[in-house]
Amino acid sequence: MAASPSTARAINDRFALRLLQDEGPLTATQLKTLTGLSRPTVADLVERLQSSGLVHVVGESGAERRGPNAKLYGLVADRAHLAALDVRTSSVSVTVADLLGTTLAEASVPVGDDSGTGPAVEKAVTLLERTVKEAGADRLHTVAVGAPGLIDPATGELRDSSGLPAWHRRLVGVLQERLPAHVLVENETNLAAVAELREGAARDREDFVLLWLGQGVGAAVVLDGRPRRGASGGAGEIGFLPVPGTSGVPSATGCDGGFHELACAAAVETLAAAHGLAPAEALASDHAPFLDALARRLAIGAAAVASVLDPGCVVLAGETGHQGGAGLAARVEAELATLSPLRTEVRPTALGDAAVLRGALLLARDAAQDALFGPPTTGLQGLSGPSIGSA
Repeated sequence: MAASPSTARAINDRFALRLLQDEGPLTATQLKTLTGLSRPTVADLVERLQSSGLVHVVGESGAERRGPNAKLYGLVADRAHLAALDVRTSSVSVTVADLLGTTLAEASVPVGDDSGTGPAVEKAVTLLERTVKEAGADRLHTVAVGAPGLIDPATGELRDSSGLPAWHRRLVGVLQERLPAHVLVENETNLAAVAELREGAARDREDFVLLWLGQGVGAAVVLDGRPRRGASGGAGEIGFLPVPGTSGVPSATGCDGGFHELACAAAVETLAAAHGLAPAEALASDHAPFLDALARRLAIGAAAVASVLDPGCVVLAGETGHQGGAGLAARVEAELATLSPLRTEVRPTALGDAAVLRGALLLARDAAQDALFGPPTTGLQGLSGPSIGSA
């Protein structure tokens, strides 16, 4: 069925706006070439987008060319301001950006275990408000929060999880109460995977699994270019995976005995100490016995993932993946090859500690652009559409 004129205009507008986002400022002639639209249609499109306040003239393509065809059009970056929060068990980091995703200000603050729910929430909200002011933003359009824990697929809310601070759940509600903004929440590992998919180690992959190796252990499953949550939001809870070499088996209320016991930060520190290494230096060392032993542990979890999903690629992220780098990834890949007949490449994170915050900013940017530009005409990679967690 042919699209109505209004639908066709909306599709063309969204396509042009996406090109301006991805390619930067463009002339009308360049837009005509990239969209395949006629010159009159592009002229109408540009006039329409300028009138809506989404596009403006940012310069000319060259001194040798003058006139309407030389004008460079770009998105109005300050049409909306965004914020991303990386909420850890003992800290909060914030980035404030414009509609293009350009960082305007950033900050972080520790949150102690003894802070209490109310003071911890207030510290996080105050940090955000101060960073917004430093960025020169009048108000926020969209805020995306990355936090550990499960996101309920039905409600988009962060579920109550044992072992995680109570202030995490309360924070999202307070942000909604205090800010005239759309507030989204998503699991930190899923956000790290989105960032690696679009800007990091997995840019050339449609299928991969990201192993988050830090204080906690988790995974993000990306298939056909989209993270998958599972029926209850628990896809990737690899810390609960029963594996050999642990003290027992995990339970519904704790992952002791699971893969977590082999791969969490505390386990890596214990392994380093057994090899006579200081925890802070172990992953950066060239101590082959320690690195080989750690790689064997990590390969056990990676092999389970490979045997079930056959993703073709595993990205090692979190503190351990970042500090271990390419050397640890190569060792895990070699060990994995002895455990599984399925060829699986293992790569280190390309974004390191910034992955969660960058993924949250991408989520906020996509949501804001969808709201301002209209519904996407094609499926965007990552957590878009119904898979966005909206508290």
